[in-house]
Amino acid sequence: MVKFASQNYEQKHSHNMQKKEKLVVGISVGDLNGIGGELIIKTFEDQRFLDFCTPIIFASSKYLSFMKKHFESDLRFNVIHKLQDKVHGKLNVFNVWKEPVKIEFGLENSESGKYALRSFKSATRALKEKAVDVLVTAPIHKHNIQSEQFKFPGHTDYLDQELEGQSLMFMVTDELKVGLVTDHIPVKDIAEHITEDLLREKVEIIHSSLMMDFGIRKPKIAVLGINPHTGDNGVIGQEDDEVLKPALKAIRDEGKLVFGPYSADSFFGSDTFKNFDAVLAMYHDQGLIPFKTLSFGRGVNFTAGLNRIRTSPDHGTAFEIAGKGKADNNSFMEAIFTAIKIFRNREMYLELTKDPLKKKA
Repeated sequence: MVKFASQNYEQKHSHNMQKKEKLVVGISVGDLNGIGGELIIKTFEDQRFLDFCTPIIFASSKYLSFMKKHFESDLRFNVIHKLQDKVHGKLNVFNVWKEPVKIEFGLENSESGKYALRSFKSATRALKEKAVDVLVTAPIHKHNIQSEQFKFPGHTDYLDQELEGQSLMFMVTDELKVGLVTDHIPVKDIAEHITEDLLREKVEIIHSSLMMDFGIRKPKIAVLGINPHTGDNGVIGQEDDEVLKPALKAIRDEGKLVFGPYSADSFFGSDTFKNFDAVLAMYHDQGLIPFKTLSFGRGVNFTAGLNRIRTSPDHGTAFEIAGKGKADNNSFMEAIFTAIKIFRNREMYLELTKDPLKKKA
């Protein structure tokens, strides 16, 4: 049996999560040839996890049976054909497909991507219809999953289309939270995508999320610059002076505690990030390289700004170790706990901010 991680998850999470009704956690399995199945096996081998939530795996009993045999696991699960037939206190597997699928660990092919998409779409549908309370997604391979039904750079973009709201990729731990103004776009196109309107939209999302999802009453947000040294007064580009600075001043004038732009090269190394509740980076690698350097294996990818909650681990399919029993499930476990905590925080926020007149009525 796999034990809980060294941070002592029981002590860290159980007090707040066992005292309320268990949430239903939908889980998509990711690329079948990656480490998604191993993450699920290692996490739910420990029966204590079922004290925190009621999980539903969107895949097939044949797939999970194969994984169980391959990893010589004593995992027990309950097969359901209707989501309403889930059983609390058990790991439920919803049969999205019934046919056997050949698993070839570490191999990149469209077949494994096809089933990853079927799992993800089925789980997303359940999330939209409130058959599950939150969604946790195991890693997909962005190339393998491309098809006529899925022409998106990743999970976030698809969810942005399917759910209500405007999405923001938000990488989070207890100590560090990094949001992205742009995410999966080529580096050469970044500057032209960053406008004052987009910046204001992302600041609003991150500000609202910090209040509603993380219980921070007066969030302090740092914003990184676009160019090296934030342009050095126009020597290394005009965008920071012409776009970022005016936009941030206007946002501050509205009463939000938003600061910057800060030069990204020294911001994290100098521990300046510790003075803020969150950091807004301009593009993918500007935010994710320092985040993963400081938090890899503990971080969670949270899709903020939408009306439903989705999280995922902070890593990819890890084809190079798939099937070898070497995958670390800490981030996957943290993704489950984080989704539950955000759901509870959001419930509390909505209750506290409800119109008191309507409440009495």
